[in-house]
Parts: sequence; structure tokens; C-alpha cells
Amino acid sequence: MSRTRPATSAPVRTRPARVRTRPVRRALAVALAALTLVAVSACAAIPTGGPVRTGQSLKDESVSGVDYRPSAPEDGSTQSAILRGFVNAATGAQDNYAVAREFLSDGFAQKWNPRQSTTIRQGDGDVEQVGDRELTYTLTASATVDSDGEYTQAVRPTSSTLTFQFTKQDGEWRISYAPDGIILTPGSFGQVFQPHALYFYDPTYRYLVPDERWFLARSSTSTRIVSALLAGPADWMKGAVLSSFPEGTQLSLNAVTVDNGSAQVDLSSEALRASTVDKVRMREQLARSLSSVATISSVELTIEGGSFSIPDSSGTSAVVNPDVDPRPLVVSSDGVGYAAPGTGDVAKLGSGLGDAIAALTPDALSLNAAGTDAAVRNGDGVFVVQSGKKPVRVTSSQDLVPPSVDDQGFVWTAQSTNPRAITAWSFRGEQHQVTSTLPDGQLVSFQVSRDSTRALALIDTDGGPALYVMAIVRDSDRAPTALGAPVRLQAATGTAVGATWVSDLDVATLGQTASGPSIVRSTIGGQATTLQKPDGTAKQIVGGSGGALLLRMSDGQVLQSAGGGWDRTGIKASVLGTQR
Repeated sequence: MSRTRPATSAPVRTRPARVRTRPVRRALAVALAALTLVAVSACAAIPTGGPVRTGQSLKDESVSGVDYRPSAPEDGSTQSAILRGFVNAATGAQDNYAVAREFLSDGFAQKWNPRQSTTIRQGDGDVEQVGDRELTYTLTASATVDSDGEYTQAVRPTSSTLTFQFTKQDGEWRISYAPDGIILTPGSFGQVFQPHALYFYDPTYRYLVPDERWFLARSSTSTRIVSALLAGPADWMKGAVLSSFPEGTQLSLNAVTVDNGSAQVDLSSEALRASTVDKVRMREQLARSLSSVATISSVELTIEGGSFSIPDSSGTSAVVNPDVDPRPLVVSSDGVGYAAPGTGDVAKLGSGLGDAIAALTPDALSLNAAGTDAAVRNGDGVFVVQSGKKPVRVTSSQDLVPPSVDDQGFVWTAQSTNPRAITAWSFRGEQHQVTSTLPDGQLVSFQVSRDSTRALALIDTDGGPALYVMAIVRDSDRAPTALGAPVRLQAATGTAVGATWVSDLDVATLGQTASGPSIVRSTIGGQATTLQKPDGTAKQIVGGSGGALLLRMSDGQVLQSAGGGWDRTGIKASVLGTQR
């Protein structure tokens, strides 16, 4: 079906998100009563999409445990009944949507491409007769998935009107034209589609960065994953991540087979151009990307059916989803360091770093992964503070949002009054202007991801809070030069307060409403959920360890997310530091 994106005030790509938790995934899988669920038994063609070559056929069964079995058309059905039956039949992917094709004319049945896109609708669609042989179907789209598995949730529900044409065939109405793609309810979507992360390297090859996709829950999912991986990252991520596969590499056969937990991946001869190191990385990319398939525990590569020697990769694994210290990083009356939940005792940052930061009386703090370099904002500007060195002031500007330090040796600053005025400073104070196409508004927050490949920006616009994620493009010296096309995510309502990275895929936003804090947690390339509101006024939100969230309240108390609610930690701080 056609993809309709909400209008924005700048040429950006809108793509909000989902929470990457199994409870939420299960919550999407409700409302099954309308259709009969039966044991898996049917076969279907391999899903299209991604470069593949002709080869062996593959039995394609559901792996979700159940299959929808929609009803075929009944004799004497009206055009309206045929249209609604066709839409409902989109839940049945067996035999390449064989039941849905029964609603189509013989001349059109094989022309229709159900895998072009998936539209997730809110409520029931409205059918209207606009001609003797033409009906429209108007729906409210809450999200779409394109042919590459990229999920786009509408920031605001979007109305779409689709046109269907009819013909009489053997005395029965059949659809002679329908837009490509299928329409699903949120409940059925959660049953027939599953999320899978493709993994690509950051430019230093230290990190594996996820690119979330959604594929039908079929036995051919492994083939879809590998085909999509070989096709490369989503457009918005290009320039920030790398693939180890030589250009032009494809699946030699059109299927990935799984035998006793081992995925057999046969690549085209282009893969022979890979260096020894790249061979190891190719296997690592494949293993990580296929790790979400429950039936796969290892990966074996071949080239055009022949053996493919890959050396041992011990000690060369890249980091996936870098974590931070489980203790909150705070600025308090006891100093600057990690606070112990329960007691609130602060273990100061070592090598004099904590004391050097405290001497600056910071109102914002960002610490790198090694715990040796920090970006500090105070009333005199933004400083780089390093262990054993004198602090360096990189700018004296006063209209800046809290700075962010990355893992490549740069401190990022951004003007609150101009979201496109973004600067990356080397630790020596060298200035690098970063090109951006963020829309106008009041910038509230700007943060770099823990793997230093993406940036998160929260902007207060005339239409309310707007959250964007962008790829970071760097030159050969790793200096940032530009931010890629902004991708819009779901933001919290109310007055925008802040945004933070929670993991390599999850982000969160904080807004303040008349009824209390509004907190939304989103997954890049998926869905979003609104979290429970704590009592009081929240001043700051920070991503903690293991996917936890921290809030600093107006009285300085620090709360931590727990079981859907919020627990007091016993810690009091004037500033919560961001750990990279």
C-alpha cells in the first residue's frame, strides 16, 4: 500500500519508533478472536526483496507458532464484501498469499505484489462506492513497513484513501486492480511480523551498529535477513556505518538453509575479494544479524558451493550495545562521581578528574566511555576536562544545550536558538562546523550515541516536541563533517525537557505536562510506548545501565525506572551526568 508520511516543517524523513521489549511485542499481538488459529502446515514462496539469484526452492512456514487462515470469497458477494474480504485475507501469507489472490481476477492475481509494503491501520477502514466498478477504501494509518522491512510509525495518525477496481468473472465480482501491499491491524501485525536487527560496523570497527527491520515470521526469515544485510544499511544510516562484504556480494542460492542450528550461507564469487580481516568481519556481521532467529546458533559460509576458509576470530569481536556504569553519575555536594543507590555515597572520578570538574561548578556533564574525558558546561561556557590536564574552554557561548562527548575525541555543542548551529570540538579546542538539515525551532537536547555513529536531537516546535535521529558523517581523520537526513521519532508530549540514549536502539524523551512528567521510550525503526508518570516535576532524563532510565526531580531526588514504575534511589544530585 502507499506510504503516507506526516508533513514536517523541513525536508526530513519521518520514522518514529517502538519499544524493544518482549512485553510490548506481546501487547501488539492481541485481538486474535476474529480469525481461527490453526497449526502451521502450509508452504509459501520465498519473500521477495534484496538481491537474490535463482536456485533451490524453500519450504516457507510460519515460525510464530500459529497461522491465520482467512476465509475465501463466498459466491454472490458484493463488491464491498469482496474488498473487505481481500483486506482481511492479508493475514494469510501461506502459499504466497494464495487466499488473498482468490479475491483478484485471473488477469490481475499474479500482478499484485503483497510484499511491496504493509500498512498498519487504526480501527476499521471505510468503503465507498465511487463508480459502477470502483470502490475506495479509506483508512487511518498508524505505521507502515516497506519492502526492505523498514518500519515507519506516523507521528500523528494519517488518513489514506486507496482505489480498487472490479470486474465480473464467471458471474462473480473480483478485484481487477488493487494497490500493491497489504493492510493489517496492530494485533495481526504483531503476530505475522517480527523485528530483526541487521548489524553494520562503525568506521573504527570497534562497534556493531543495529539497523532494525521487520520481516514476516516465516522459516525464510533468515534469507530475508541475509539479503537485506548484503544490500546495505538503510539510506539514513549511510555514511556513518560500514559493511565488510565486498561490493556486489549476493546470495549465490536464493535461500539460507538451517541444519541443526547452523545457518548455511552460500555467497557469490564477489566475496572472494574480501581480505582476511574482512572475512572474519563478514562472519561476525552475519552471526550477529542472524542471532535474533531462534533456530540459528552458528553460521557457515561457502562461496558458490565451495569451501570458504575463515581464520579464528578470537579477541577481535566488536562491541554490541555498549553499556555504562550501573551507578548514576552525579554532581552533588559530596563531589562528582558515581553515587551508590541506597546510601547516596559518591565515589569520586579518579585521577583528579572529579575534583577538576567540581571546581568548574557544572550545570551539565558528559563523560566518555573510558571515564577519562568529560565535557562540562557552566556559566562561563563549555570545557573539555581530561585526567591529569588543565581544563580547556572550547567556547564561551551562553545559548548552548548540554554538551555531549563522543568516543572519537570530540565534544559537541549546539545552539538552543538554532538547531543547525552544531559544532564538534577536538580536545585541543579545534573547531569543526557540522552541516545539518534539522528543522527550525528551539533546540532542547543534543546527544551523541554511545557508539558515536548517530546523534539525537529534541526540538520544541510550533507543533510541539519533535525528536530526530541522524547519522554522523566523518572525514578520514574521524572529524565530524555533517549530520545525515533527520529521521523523526515519537516524542513525549507537553513542554520538551530532554532526550537521551538508552541503548544502541532505544531512546527516551521527557516532557512536562499539567498532570506531571510525560515519558516516551522509543526504538529506532520500531514502535514507541508511554511510560508511567512519576509524581512531581522532572528536570532531567538520562539513560542508565542495562536499559534503565534515570530521572532527576525538582527536589534533586534521583528516580530509576523499575518494572514499569519508578523507584527512589536515595540519591540526591544537582546534575545527572550522561555516560557515553
